[in-house]
Order: sequence, then C-alpha cells, then structure tokens
Amino acid sequence: MMHADVVICGAGIAGIALAHELAIVHGWHNVVLIEAGAPLTLTSDKSTECYRNWWPDDAMMALMNRSIDRLEEIALTSRNRIRLNRRGYLYATADPQRATQWRVQAERAAQRGAGPLRIHQSTQSAYQPISHDWREAPDGIDLLLDPSLIRRHFPSLNPATVAVLHTRRCGWFSAQQLGAMLLEDARSAGVQLVHGRVSAVAQRGRRVTAVTVATPGGSEQIATPCFVNAAGPHLATVSELLGLDLPVHNQLHLKAAFADTLGVVPRTAPLLIWGDPVELAWSEEERAELGADPKTAWLTAPLPAGVHCRPEGEGSSQQVLVLWDYHPHDPTARTAHFPLPLDDTFFEIALRGMATMLPGLQAYVERLPRAYLDGGYYTCTPENRPLIGPLPLDGAFVIGALAGYGIMAALAAAELLAAHITGSPLPSYAAAFHPARYDDPAYQAQIATWGETGQL
Repeated sequence: MMHADVVICGAGIAGIALAHELAIVHGWHNVVLIEAGAPLTLTSDKSTECYRNWWPDDAMMALMNRSIDRLEEIALTSRNRIRLNRRGYLYATADPQRATQWRVQAERAAQRGAGPLRIHQSTQSAYQPISHDWREAPDGIDLLLDPSLIRRHFPSLNPATVAVLHTRRCGWFSAQQLGAMLLEDARSAGVQLVHGRVSAVAQRGRRVTAVTVATPGGSEQIATPCFVNAAGPHLATVSELLGLDLPVHNQLHLKAAFADTLGVVPRTAPLLIWGDPVELAWSEEERAELGADPKTAWLTAPLPAGVHCRPEGEGSSQQVLVLWDYHPHDPTARTAHFPLPLDDTFFEIALRGMATMLPGLQAYVERLPRAYLDGGYYTCTPENRPLIGPLPLDGAFVIGALAGYGIMAALAAAELLAAHITGSPLPSYAAAFHPARYDDPAYQAQIATWGETGQL
C-alpha cells in the first residue's frame, strides 16, 4: 500500500496549485495528485484565462487581490512566461441610468480595495490608455462619461455608448503555462501524479484513513490521513464518497473562437463587455418566423446583459473569443456530462449579441465565418462564493465551486486551503469561504437576499 501525507482528487488548476503550495511553500513532499485524464484538461483548459479584482463582495475582492499579487510575482520571476497583461475589463452602456449605477458601484469597489476611481467627464481628461507592459498599467477604475472621449479611445464601440467603465487591475494570461509551471515545480519537489479515478475514501471513527483509486492496471489503495476534494465539476459526486452533500450545482458555459479577418476587434483591446440587455437585430421576416415557433420565440425577446469578447493570441493572430451566458441555469443540476453537449446555434447568437456593442461584427452575420466551439462547467454555490476549507469529517477538505473564476483565484485559494491543512495562520477572509458557513441560519437568510454575485 502506498502512503501519502495528503491525497488530492483532481489535477485541474485548483488541485495542482494546492499540491504546489504544500510541496514548495510548506515542504510537504509526500503529496499525491489523482487525475483520471490528463492534467488541466477537463475544464481548466477551457477557460477564457481572464482575471479581475472587480467584485461586489468584500471577501471575493480580498481573495482576488491576493491571487493577483501572486500572479504578478510569478510573471516577474518567470520573465512573464505566463504572458500576463493588464488590459482591463471594459464595460460599455447606452443607458444613462446604468452609468449612474456604475458610478455608485465603482465608488464602493474603490473602498473595497479595487484601487482609486477616476471619473472622466471631458475630452481634456487625463485618461491613461492601455499599456502593453502590465507593470506600467494603472490599477483602480476609470469611468468615462464624455462621448467624444469614448469615441477617441474606443472608436469601434456602438455610437450610442454613453459611458464606459474600465476596471484596470484586470486582464488575462496563459492558464496552461501557469498550470504547467506549477505542476513541473511540484513534481520536482516530490509530488506524485497517479492516473486513475477515486472510487472510495475509507474512514475510521469519522476520520479519513485511506483512498482507493481505480487505475488502468487495477485498484490501488493509498493510506493517508488527509483527503482533498478538488474535483471541479465532479465536486458533488466525490463528496458523496465521503457521505457528504455539498451545496453546489453545475452550469454549462460555452465560448466560440473565430478569425476576425475584418479587424473589428482591435488587437490591443481589453475584455469588452456590453452592460445592457440585448435585443437581437432580426429582419422582419426572421423575427416573424422565430416568434411563431415556441422553441425559438425566446430569441425575439430581450436577452441578458454581459455578452463579451476579447482578442486571442499574439503577433499575426486574428482570433477572437466570444462568450455570452444567455440561458437560465438549473440550480439543481449537479451532473457534468462529457463530452460536452455543444449547441451549434451558440456562435451565431453570441455574434449577433456582440454586434450590439461592436456594430462592425454585423458584417459577419450574413455569412458566418467558421468558428471553434468549446466550453466547460462552472461549479457554483448559491451565492457564488467558493468552498475552501475543512469538511465535517476529520482529515477531509475541499477546494472547489470556483465557478467561472478558478484560473484567477487558484493561487490564493490554494494558499488558503494549505493554511487550513497545515495549521498556519488564516487570512481575514477565510471564514467567508469555509464550508461550515451554511450551518449558520443568519448566513442562510443572507443568501436569500444576496443580490449581485459577480458572475460574468
């Protein structure tokens, strides 16, 4: 029988980051990672690879700021092998009332730690454009309220745009490079990767004692006092092996990539997000045909805000990623289906939605370019905070429900769980992500009126 100080179920970005934290920072070299497929391939490689410190929640803001601190450290020490940028997230609106709401939200975000708020109300305002070097880019928030200033810096936006909110300590990086670096370092420090599926977790007196793994060569057992559920979209299934029921559900999110041969999306653009509900621009004949069929009538109604895109790749790349979460989700859906159930209509709908923000994209609608479609599952809690901490079984821990922010949060989440496991001092935000928070009736009541969750 193998022996391990800790067994981690799942070699996605969260599991790998935790193995790295335990081995490199805390010196726990007898760590075992269990993964049924190849590392970083279930959902971690389906990410949009973005990061942000723009959150409506104090605890999430603190967690993300800490994670971004660590991302920036890696970018500096690795000569930016992870290709980190700080282009920001650019939210745009044609609704003056929304612009007023954004000002209030930005003031609150600045108080939470997003950085200073700068309001630009004239063409003479000193707005700093996007920098190619993330170290020279500002943090904080820029709110542009002058239409002429907006058109000068962002001429491809809908002419009806009345305000843009540019959150600056945001951008994207290579998640695959980050994951590969962490795994390389962890394995060089003694972390073992076992290919297989966790089939049982043995316990004695409500304490973890061993983990059974189904491998291609047969069943193996690993004696361990510590088991971590880092199973991503299989979080609920693995928790059942412990006799536990975690409050999570899975949401399928898709994205499309296509070649922007017309150059509608500037190659230096930030992540571009339309902040208003969208009514797709159908012809009269199309609208009548869609509306007559109950299965497609929903396409003629206003769809949710949040359609977004960004340029992908460097050099001569023309690729653009387009994403839009326009379908409602079932809060009871816990099963993750692989291969993913892809929707062939997604690209056209998302492209039409994105054309509301970038009218130049309308040129592609009549003859759709070829698009590559993929996606992954967001595993979410009811209030969209992650689960990071000990479970009600001695020696059992969880790091998961990282929804659509797993790549950006992984480093701080792993640091937090490693502190729980090793008995190190905990940061101030630890209680906000502890699984035991759901045992508090006051917290349950708070969830019922939660409001904004920060989901994009």
